[in-house]
Amino acid sequence: MLAPRVALLLLSGVGATGTAVAQDLPATAPDRFAMLDRNGDGKVSRDEYDGDAFFRLVDADHNYRVSVDEVQAVLGPQRDGEFSAAEWVRIADQNGDGELSAEEMRRSSEMRFQSLDANHDETLELSELQMGIGRR
Repeated sequence: MLAPRVALLLLSGVGATGTAVAQDLPATAPDRFAMLDRNGDGKVSRDEYDGDAFFRLVDADHNYRVSVDEVQAVLGPQRDGEFSAAEWVRIADQNGDGELSAEEMRRSSEMRFQSLDANHDETLELSELQMGIGRR
């Protein structure tokens, strides 16, 4: 299945679950979309965009908190125009403690899904994902 590295796609508008060794995130929206669309129906449902699963994958030390270092390990090197690991954590960190709880990641995931779902049909299509990638 997919690597924990992919879990942080959630914060950037793309997510997936899996247990393999970390690897680079797909560079293109179609590749990211295919990774999310686990059932291959051409749409990403709320179930496929699962913040709890992402949290479990990113929480490498299993302390029920996700640190900037854990996010960095998943994201890898920062790409031009993308948020850094510290920025992703700061954005989702509701209580300002510098780490993400499962609830903070769940909330961030839900907000991002709603933001990306331009036609409000409770699923994401490739075009919606393409519009949202890189959107700050």
